[in-house]
Amino acid sequence: MKRRLCSDIMTREVLTIDADKSIYEAACMMKDNDIGALPVVENNELVGILTDRDIVVRAVAAGMDMRTSVREIMTKEVFSMYEDDFVFNAIREMGQKQIRRVPILDRNERLVGIISMADIALEAEDQLEVAEVLEDISSGRSFWRKF
Repeated sequence: MKRRLCSDIMTREVLTIDADKSIYEAACMMKDNDIGALPVVENNELVGILTDRDIVVRAVAAGMDMRTSVREIMTKEVFSMYEDDFVFNAIREMGQKQIRRVPILDRNERLVGIISMADIALEAEDQLEVAEVLEDISSGRSFWRKF
């Protein structure tokens, strides 16, 4: 992969949700926009991320009311990167942390984009490389141990 910056491949138009919105509203946003994750913001600051899996495992399976706030079930420990970080580093971190999406911040800590496995797949030049990277991120095997 070329030494490209996160800003070169990130999706710039990112839907977000306020931490005080309901998980029902979040699920509807995900359905309507065919997405699996929403960065959670509060006062324009990234405070978490909510995935479709969070909703299923932490809310639905636990019998929570769909009016429960996003804040109660969101993933609070969010790994993010900066727009001027290298894509190579984002891929490495995604593999090591077994995450499928990385919010991208500017140096003022404002959310400016997101990188998903699909963005990486579009960037990769070799189909075998794409398959290996995506498989390693999904399975938890470290792609980087090969080097």
